[in-house]
Amino acid sequence: MMKLWTFIVILFSLTSCDPKQLGQFIEGAGLTDAEIASGLKEALDLGVDKSVKTLSAQNGYYASVYKILLPPEARKVTSKLKSIPGFTNLEEEAVKKINRAAEDAATKAGPIFVNAIKQMTFADALNILMGEKDAATQYLIKTTYTSLYGEFKPVMVNSLNSFGALDYYADAVNTYNKIPLVEKVNPDLADYVATKTLDGLFALIKEKELGIRTDISQRTSGLLRKVFAKQDR
Repeated sequence: MMKLWTFIVILFSLTSCDPKQLGQFIEGAGLTDAEIASGLKEALDLGVDKSVKTLSAQNGYYASVYKILLPPEARKVTSKLKSIPGFTNLEEEAVKKINRAAEDAATKAGPIFVNAIKQMTFADALNILMGEKDAATQYLIKTTYTSLYGEFKPVMVNSLNSFGALDYYADAVNTYNKIPLVEKVNPDLADYVATKTLDGLFALIKEKELGIRTDISQRTSGLLRKVFAKQDR
């Protein structure tokens, strides 16, 4: 009797759904642990790959909403020096150089993300799937940020040097510090740019994650559609 009652309840629930809900129920039913884990890894791979490719391209940072501006301390320098020959376009040139360095360094982030994704457990995957809209991004921040920063800052120093940004900025700071009565400035430009570069990268990954979670058309494989149907219900 109990089995019959359970069947009736399930049947009523299904027939009372609209077609879209019914399709989502059927598509998301019967998921194995392996499918959930594989689907989440595929989603993360997709979001990370697109984000890294976008931001590491020329103007990926410089001509986007993720453009890195000079730190507040540096703006004191540029405002004081813009009337001095050789430093007229100091701020824009410095901004361009640090963004070029960020674009160059962003290419190094991919392998670290890939390793974190490979280490994901089923419990991680299920928590991400049924968690907040940015749960995958938060997982990556938790599991990769320290490693990324540790690898990223030396790369950033090299990248900034390759574009002449550190020397350019050091010349500007040294010139500024010679002005009488000014408060001396000595910010760690590499730390600032590395942090801002990572902020932009994670912000774009978050945007890609939200797209997969909320826009079915961005689920570009049968596995993604099947796994995220479970989240939709």
